[in-house]
This record gives sequence, C-alpha cells and structure tokens, in this order.
Amino acid sequence: MADLVMTTAVASPAEPDGAPRLALLDILRGIAILGILFMNVNDMGGSLIGSGEFPRALGWTGADRIAWWLREVLANGTARCLLEMLFGVGMVILTDRAATRLGEGRVLGAYAFRNIVLFLFGLVHIFVLLWPGDILHTYGLAALVAMLFRRLPPRALLAIGLIMATVQIGGAGTSIIQAQHRRADGAALLVKRDHGPGLTQPERQRLAQFEQRRSARARGKAADQKEIDAENRARTAGPARWIGSAWHVMIYLEQSGFELFAIWEAAGTMLIGAALYRWEIIQGGRSRAVYLRLTVLAYLIGLSLRAGEAWAVTRFDDWPYLVYATGEYARLATTLGHLGLVNLLFGTAAGARLLRPFEAAGRTALSIYVAQTLLCLWVLYPPWGLALYGRQGWAGLMLTASAVDLLLLALANWWVKRFAIAPVEWAWRSIIARQVLPFRRGAAAGQGGLAAA
Repeated sequence: MADLVMTTAVASPAEPDGAPRLALLDILRGIAILGILFMNVNDMGGSLIGSGEFPRALGWTGADRIAWWLREVLANGTARCLLEMLFGVGMVILTDRAATRLGEGRVLGAYAFRNIVLFLFGLVHIFVLLWPGDILHTYGLAALVAMLFRRLPPRALLAIGLIMATVQIGGAGTSIIQAQHRRADGAALLVKRDHGPGLTQPERQRLAQFEQRRSARARGKAADQKEIDAENRARTAGPARWIGSAWHVMIYLEQSGFELFAIWEAAGTMLIGAALYRWEIIQGGRSRAVYLRLTVLAYLIGLSLRAGEAWAVTRFDDWPYLVYATGEYARLATTLGHLGLVNLLFGTAAGARLLRPFEAAGRTALSIYVAQTLLCLWVLYPPWGLALYGRQGWAGLMLTASAVDLLLLALANWWVKRFAIAPVEWAWRSIIARQVLPFRRGAAAGQGGLAAA
C-alpha cells in the first residue's frame, strides 16, 4: 500500500525563524507566483482597465489570438486561485502549530497581526511601487475572515467555501438571465412597434425602460473607453502623470466595488484550500489514482467551461451569455486540475526533477512578486527605461512574462543556495517576530511558533 500513496514527508530545511517547509507546497507556491505574471503583464504593459473588457485593444493578430486563448483557457485566474488555496493551507499549519502552546485568543491575535502586516505591505506595493493590481492587501483582509472558521472540520470548510463560490455564480447567473430576458423582450417590442399593430401602454413603458438601459450601457462603454484613453496617455507621459494614473486606477477599481468581490472570492477559496490540506490532498498525501481522477475530472469540467467563456468573449457582440456566470466554478475546477497534475508529476522521478527549480521560487514568493512589479512597471513599461507600454500584443506580452519569470526563477535558485531567506520575506517575518531575523545561512534559528511561521 505504501507505494500507492504519495508522500508528504519531503521537507526543505527550516527557515531562519524556525518555520518548517514542505517541498511540494513550495513548488506549488512557486508555480503560482510565477504564473501570476501571465495574468498581470497585460495590465502592466497595457491598460489595466481595458484588457479584460476590450481584449482586442492589446492586439489581435493570429499570434495574439493564440496567446489570448491559451492564457484564457489554461491560466486565467488559476495562479490567483492556487495562491488563495495555499493561503488557507498556511492558515491551518500556522495556527495549528501555535495552538499547541498558545490559547485560542492569542493564536487568532497573532495570526491577525501577521495579516495586518501583509495588508500594509500591500499598500506599499500599491502606493509606492504603483501596482494597482496588488493581491497582498486583499489576501491580508480575506485571511481575517477565513481565520474565523479555522477550527471547523474539513467538510464544513469545503461547504462554506463552495457556498461562497455558488453565491458568486448565482448572483451573476440571475443578473445574466434577467438581462437576457429584458433584451429579448426589448427586441420583440421594437419589431412590434415598427412592423406590428402597435404597442399597448405597458409595452411602451417596457420599451422605454429597455431603451434607457441600452443608452446606459452605451454611456458606460463610452465612459470606460474614456478611462482607457486617459490611462494610455498618462502612462506614456512623464513620471508625475504616470504616478497619478496608478493611484487613479486604484481609486477607480475601489469605487467599482471590485475589492469586496476580491475579498469574498479569496476568503472562500482559502477555506477550500484549508479543507484540501486537512484531507491531505493538496500536499500529496493521496494515491496516484486519486490524483489521476482529480486531474481528468477537474480539467474536463474546468477547461470545457473556460473554452465556452472564451468563445463568448470572442463573439464581441455584447450579449450576456450565461456561461459568464460559471467563471468561479471554472476557475476552481481548472486549478484543481493543475493541482492534480503537479502532484502526479511530483510522484515520479523525472517529474520531481522537472519541478524542483520551482521550490526555490516558492521559498522566495513574496520577493519574486515584488520583483515582477519592479522589472515590469519600473523597467519595461514606464515612460522611461524601455518604454514598451502599449507596444506589445498578447503574444509579445506572454513572451515577455516568460522571459521575466525564467530570469526570476534562475535568481531564486541562486539566492536560496547562498541565503537563508529572501529580502521581502525577511522584512515581513522580522516585523512579525519583532526581532531582526538572521539573513545568511548558518545563523541561529528562532524558536518557531506562529510569529516565526
């Protein structure tokens, strides 16, 4: 039986603050943090406001369409989803370790402090490094919600996480179905008005409402285009306008209600990740047969929904397709497929060798995330430096992300051979531990515990 169950015992050396590490979790984290750049690079090298709503604005050559389809079907949202799951794993590991010697109140207080510090790091990432798409502040807030459920059994954690995902789908689906009915009714009323016996008073009222909504959509699209044009001008002008644009985009996103949605999404996915860890699924504790079934089934569901949504987007007809409402289930399913595939690869000698370089990326994930911002926003795409903003289509952007990630992956492996901890991790954990942690290898480790972990 032992040969059928994938081991969870492969561990990396402890961090300088005493925190132990599991190699497979680090590999997953490394893949996720490198994958996040493929989601962000189009918002760094082109309009953040426009890339999701107007994909053709970044380029729509044959190569661009292939790159967009691959990104949309295989990757969109999955790196973020995997990071959220791993955040839930970290919540369980950290609080369970600390609970052996601290009371519940102290555990939650220490974990809350850890995430408040992460939230503040995210604000620096936004307002100093000028990345409006930061996820650190969102995860810091979402973790404060998720931690309230940490002691629940895995079935309850999974149920709450799926309910939160279903609420997103149900709300979107209800809105889409209503929009479809209104548009179909409006179109029928227009035909009846122009070619039929005329409209009754209630029908005239419905038609007036339909035309008001259509005008409102047109005004909204025009307003979005105006924002995109302003962003494009500001991000190719001088430093002052570039900085102002980054802050303006962040305010624009906050006013749209995006932050509340992001916190809800992240908290629910963290609970799903916590359940998967309790069941030893995410860290390789199940048989290869389990991971094979998980991979096939999850990809069958996730990639099918993803392909349908990508097809709907490329219709460019403004119709509210119902497949748009399945986005959260598609994201979760596709991510579970990726998770199963990595576990399958890690269970083979060749696969483990292929994945090993990503372990270093996982150990330096925060620093890599910040380095992605520094390289892209401050070297490749600002008004100075290479000034590539707006000059690359989807294919060029994806190739750029690949090149940046390969560079950072190589630097991460060079770094972990020489240093005990990466720079941003060192700053974060030193603040949490309220002491200056050792930076170089061979220095004395801390005593462990929640602050250390």
